[in-house]
Amino acid sequence: MTKKAVVLVSGGLDSSTVLAIAKQQGFECYTLSFDYGQRHRSELVAAQNVSNSMNVKQHKIVTLDLATIGGSALTDTNIQVPEHETSGIPVTYVPARNTVFLSIALGWAEVLGANDIFVGVNAVDYSGYPDCRPNYIDAFEQMANLATKAGVEGNKLTIHAPLIELTKAQIISIGIDHGVDYSATISCYQAAVDGTACGVCDSCRLRKQGFLEAGIKDPTRYQNST
Repeated sequence: MTKKAVVLVSGGLDSSTVLAIAKQQGFECYTLSFDYGQRHRSELVAAQNVSNSMNVKQHKIVTLDLATIGGSALTDTNIQVPEHETSGIPVTYVPARNTVFLSIALGWAEVLGANDIFVGVNAVDYSGYPDCRPNYIDAFEQMANLATKAGVEGNKLTIHAPLIELTKAQIISIGIDHGVDYSATISCYQAAVDGTACGVCDSCRLRKQGFLEAGIKDPTRYQNST
């Protein structure tokens, strides 16, 4: 019997690696992306391209407008994307984003008859994001099994977060072993329309450092090469 999984795919490095892992584990993958009012909309093109290249069963883009509530540098153009390290929870945190995204993934999984959801959250590099921690994923999984028809009827739903305790370098090394083409991915918080990365935001810095520590050439197109 074919195992189905919903995989959250943003077009970035982490989610592309998670998709490759799910494929390698034998899942028939249904990828889900969100057009949520983010300033880095070129990631949606990357998500589609990555999904196509990995021959997923179906790729779906759900439209939400989290810009209507704002509160994040990724959805409010009045809040500047930081280009230096900051302490505490970064302004790039999008309020309740992972809870919203996982909830919709959960709904689609029920429709598909899928018992597995994969997400690329990471607590090592993004320790400031409260919805990227292991206890959050555990809590969401518990809620999912309480709040769904599938869960109540005994079809246990599992949230897979295989990257949650890995460094960026470890993630990249795993992805390379799984054949991920990182040149097709976009991680930048303020990428240009053509996908060119700024090279200076938090996400770009973490990506650069990850490739450096992994000893792998960074294929990213940066606007700023410094």
